[in-house]
Amino acid sequence: MGRIKTRLLKAVTKDIMDKHADKLDTDFDKNKQVVNESVTITSKKLRNIISGYAARLKKTDNY
Repeated sequence: MGRIKTRLLKAVTKDIMDKHADKLDTDFDKNKQVVNESVTITSKKLRNIISGYAARLKKTDNY
């Protein structure tokens, strides 16, 4: 079992994936840089959750 993502995190991640789908990858560290460049997030924890969720979506081919 894992942590449940809130609607806000899912919505922000999907917006980033729609705008920057070509830059995002299955690599977590690369996604962290893309999230830093595209969205102003003050919390490292939120940035990491968003980039990890984006990597997971890319791995499962949902995006």
